[in-house]
Amino acid sequence: MNGKDLEERYALPIYPRRGVTIVRGEGALLWDDQGTEYLDCAAGVGVANIGHANPAVAAALAHQAESLITCPGIFFNDTRGRLMKKLVEVTPPGLERVFLCNSGTESTEAAIKFARKTTGRNGLVTAMRGFHGRTLGALSATFKYRDAFEPLLPNCSFVPLNNIDKLDAAIDDNTAAVILEPVQGEGGVRPANADYLAGARQLCDARGALLIIDEVQTGFCRTGAFFACQHHDLLPDMLCLAKGIAGGVPMGAVVCSARIDPGIGTHGSTFGGNPLACAAALAAIEFMQTQQLAEQARVRGDYFASQFNAHLPERVRDVRQIGLMIGIELKEKATPYLQALLNQGILALPAGPTVIRLLPPLVITEAQLDTVIEKLRLVLT
Repeated sequence: MNGKDLEERYALPIYPRRGVTIVRGEGALLWDDQGTEYLDCAAGVGVANIGHANPAVAAALAHQAESLITCPGIFFNDTRGRLMKKLVEVTPPGLERVFLCNSGTESTEAAIKFARKTTGRNGLVTAMRGFHGRTLGALSATFKYRDAFEPLLPNCSFVPLNNIDKLDAAIDDNTAAVILEPVQGEGGVRPANADYLAGARQLCDARGALLIIDEVQTGFCRTGAFFACQHHDLLPDMLCLAKGIAGGVPMGAVVCSARIDPGIGTHGSTFGGNPLACAAALAAIEFMQTQQLAEQARVRGDYFASQFNAHLPERVRDVRQIGLMIGIELKEKATPYLQALLNQGILALPAGPTVIRLLPPLVITEAQLDTVIEKLRLVLT
């Protein structure tokens, strides 16, 4: 049995499959089991920021695996300590402490618990169209995918993004935290504006609530800065991270200000901060720094927008782009065009029913972007 047959036989049917078996990757390219080449504008849903099979991460993994793979948080570890120091260095000022976990939804779960324990409150306020994960706590703060799993956490309210008056009305003396994405990913690649984010910070300070910024998808150079909140000099109380943090190795993190005090024993993660993942993350972040991937994402993203917007296909309603986080909103459903792009060798994602989302590896070249633009025009014309 081949990979497709094995998964069809044994996997719990949860994912909407595309019918392709990916077996190899390099940079912004992927190959299936038939040898067909694809330009990857999905990047494992925004994970492969430094490209597939990055040699620096592969070498770090091999080296670390020879000495120590796992080490629980009840013991200190040198590799873990170096990663925590690195995360504090690259995140916004005022973030001083790190909790390591295994995914984005775990980082949200931890942040919710930390907020409730620190403030003694239990309310959450977040944005319509926002996405923060699929486990029950994170799902409580997520606008979609909720109905089949209710009741979820109580006292979770949703307000329109970029409407400061609605946010003002929603934050009360039971609000533990406001949770926002600086750019909504699953919600259609919709940026929060600078005034709204600054207003959220001010409202949280005035009402004793914490501000949690979810950079699971926007982080690690995706938007043309190391973190999207840095475009606005926004200083959160907690920053939720995952996806691109470790070059494709599962990892998540919450980086916290001095206000956060959950207490010893209130949370944990068996695999969180294991030395193998920490070594991968160190190598990935150092690659981002030495290769100036934030600047590269800005330049390549602007190049894509200038070239594609010069002759927009008639089916396109809007293009929203910040760095190499791109949403192409159509006047009709996106699903048929995602399949058409797949047939043309381009892997892309949806972001709501009418949006094609492009999250290519940040190492993608201008020539490869030209190919993406050519294929987009072909299928959307």
